[in-house]
Amino acid sequence: MDKQQAKLRSPIKDINERLNEVLPCFNPIHPLFSPGLRVVDHFSSRITFHSPLSSSDDDTHAHIQRLNNTFRQSQAYPHSVAIIADGGVKKSNVASAVVHIWADNSVTNQLSLQAMNITPIEAELMSMRLSLIPALDNINTCNITVITDSISAARKILESKTSPFQKSILPIASQIKAFLSRDNRNTIHFWQCPKKAEWPRYNLVDDQVKASNGTPTFPSKNSHLFSQKKECDNILKEWQDSFASSHKKGQLFLDFEDEKQCIIRPTYTKGGSWLPVIGFTNALCAQFTHMTTG
Repeated sequence: MDKQQAKLRSPIKDINERLNEVLPCFNPIHPLFSPGLRVVDHFSSRITFHSPLSSSDDDTHAHIQRLNNTFRQSQAYPHSVAIIADGGVKKSNVASAVVHIWADNSVTNQLSLQAMNITPIEAELMSMRLSLIPALDNINTCNITVITDSISAARKILESKTSPFQKSILPIASQIKAFLSRDNRNTIHFWQCPKKAEWPRYNLVDDQVKASNGTPTFPSKNSHLFSQKKECDNILKEWQDSFASSHKKGQLFLDFEDEKQCIIRPTYTKGGSWLPVIGFTNALCAQFTHMTTG
């Protein structure tokens, strides 16, 4: 077995442990993650999540109309704040989080943070942590509306299952529990703002994330999830390059292009590149195989 084959076959876990000292840690008996003691077990009626019913233009438009109404209400109430948070990762592996905090129809605070070598969802969680903790600490705040394009990241804050995100979400979950325990009128509402909706207030934050060139605040040590993703990407690229240069695919194998006329490369995620399209019937799959292999 040559070195390349050995690398391809090495377990991802072993590679992560060799290359990176940051390993996931999870405390299964932590009070915030134990049944009966979780935030959702006591305050589920005061934490809400709002997403479009579907990705259709009509449902997105209706959702944005509701979001506009919610935002206006949050600005009319003296003890309410609206938080617009976004996080992203550039090709240089620099992650940025930007937050605008709105009250009384104006941006009262802008926050930003950079980090190295984390995944996009960790960047979204970083933006939520950056925005929520100061808002939750304010004793005059009763109602918080968080607007994000990643409602899945918001939901992870209240997850109780074993997850490498525990270290990131513990500070936020603790603060949320303290905030909701302080007054039974306190509420938190998470609203998804799809990027395709082009909501102007969210676009301002998103543009700042894309334009951010700050120096990372945290050291460049990889997060566990980033190491895992990096190794998966490397293994996948070697597999794709091996496939592209291999004679095993046949002399008459056709390359398929996407809508941008880029060749669709093989992948193992989401059912692969081609099966989701042609795997509806055995007959269609057989005809596709005959056609691509000649």
